[in-house]
Amino acid sequence: MVKGARNIPWRLIDFACLGVIALAGVGMLMGLVNQKDQQQLCTSLKVMVEGKETFIDQHDISNLINKKFGTVVGKNLDQIPVQQIEDALAELPYVSKAEIYADMNGVLQVSVGQREVVLRVINKTGKEYYVDTKGAKIPVTLKYVPHVLVANGNISEGYTKPLDSVETRLVYDLTRIVAHVKNDPLWSNQIVQLYVNENKDIEIIPRVGNQELILGNADSLTQKLDRLVTYYKDILPKVGADAYAKVNVKYDGQIICERRGSWMLDSLQMKMRMK
Repeated sequence: MVKGARNIPWRLIDFACLGVIALAGVGMLMGLVNQKDQQQLCTSLKVMVEGKETFIDQHDISNLINKKFGTVVGKNLDQIPVQQIEDALAELPYVSKAEIYADMNGVLQVSVGQREVVLRVINKTGKEYYVDTKGAKIPVTLKYVPHVLVANGNISEGYTKPLDSVETRLVYDLTRIVAHVKNDPLWSNQIVQLYVNENKDIEIIPRVGNQELILGNADSLTQKLDRLVTYYKDILPKVGADAYAKVNVKYDGQIICERRGSWMLDSLQMKMRMK
């Protein structure tokens, strides 16, 4: 009998017992937590709006929640439709994300992230909309006007509903130009507007000077902007600020300047090292 008892795996039995006890403890703890959630009331609503834009604020979010789902303060936490509230906030055109949770004190914490717009478009019929960093269209509001570049002129693409994606190559190119010059200290300061002319060429409206600076499209932007720098540094000082009405850099390796008051064109051929 003693010899048989020695063969019993007591250590494994001990581990198994400890596992059962641990699982039971976890189950009891979860039960207590769930019971607490069912009994705990929402003590307050705290809203935090993140992002550089201010299309919406804490007041807007609080009002939407209370109007659509009723007053949450004073309700049992388990009676608050957290997922439905998150989904409703995420559907707002200015919201990029929404997260909601209740802390240990019964405070319903609402965190909302805002979309970042990069361009305001005014198409040829006067329809306006913003484009965000992900290429989604955002409606214009009188409440807040972000400091972004405006593009207007011969732009056909309109606006139907919030968060539609950009459809045309032209508007996509406009956003590419904005992204390209955003962190460039020279061009982010020099470009005050983008304009699309009758030929569907994109033009830069400069802060300094009254020339039409024609880019064409957004291809080879670095090279095109380099040619404009050459114009400012090497050509403008020699001919004067009022000599040319148009400066066209859309063609590879060329700076084509149209004299003001005449049809004469000056074309500077440049040797550009292709990469």
